[in-house]
Amino acid sequence: MKNPFQSEPKSYAGARTLVTGGCSGLGLELSRLLVADGAKVLVVDQHVQAPEGTLPAGVAYRQVDVRSDEQWDETRHWVESNWGGLDLLVNNAGVAAGGRIDVLSMDDWKWIIDINLLGVVRGCRTFVPLMKEAGSGHIVNTASLAGLVHAPSMSSYNAVKAGVVAVSETLRHELAPWQIDVSVICPSFFRTNLAQSLQGKDVEMEQAAVDLINKAPRSAEQVARAAYAGMRTRRFIILTDPDGRIAYRAKRYVHPVYERAMMASGKRVAKGKPATPAVLDKLQQLGSRKK
Repeated sequence: MKNPFQSEPKSYAGARTLVTGGCSGLGLELSRLLVADGAKVLVVDQHVQAPEGTLPAGVAYRQVDVRSDEQWDETRHWVESNWGGLDLLVNNAGVAAGGRIDVLSMDDWKWIIDINLLGVVRGCRTFVPLMKEAGSGHIVNTASLAGLVHAPSMSSYNAVKAGVVAVSETLRHELAPWQIDVSVICPSFFRTNLAQSLQGKDVEMEQAAVDLINKAPRSAEQVARAAYAGMRTRRFIILTDPDGRIAYRAKRYVHPVYERAMMASGKRVAKGKPATPAVLDKLQQLGSRKK
């Protein structure tokens, strides 16, 4: 049966597109797919210049720190001067952090909030006026499965990614009168250089996160292809992998199963062990028993 809330797949050919954090990982793979689809792409990232040979031919580049209001304003002026508007905004830039509530510092919290949450907010605030003026557009925000399923020892990361989901849902309804679509990508662990951004005081938990990222079964390219398919149909919540779908559905529809799995993972953390992917394995086991 056709989902009445999901559009037919659309091409991004000719779409004026900005991708934050586009020099590596998911952002780079999405940029490659957009270029292959015929989009005009501006990548912004923290480097003074894009690493040589990284970006596809024809992609424009600007250095932008997503924490800087001034650099966002300068980028809007570039877009207006060169393109006259923006059709697709992909707020993808982000950092990783993990740790127990009594170990992470307030500086760790402020750092990840300013980048992962307020970076998305700044991107939306910068370009929504242009999209409203045009009466169309698409905003895609990269969150995480952590924005939907909140495992122990990840309070700061869970909080900012849940915030991205909340902002995205709010804007989906708020901007609909201007024909502006909103999507939020929520992948589980995948292999990327995100682990390099980890910083904080809970070294033990962060090392576990590094291992999970580096040993994940999926690549950034695989996640990007799944995400791109969801973007083309203007899906709101884009779950890119089977374990993410299992965990999210367990929380929504079989909450006692979800609660038992999370409590079990909390006991693991108390013993100094990582909460995930054990929590996902537990959800699969409990779900298969239909308890």
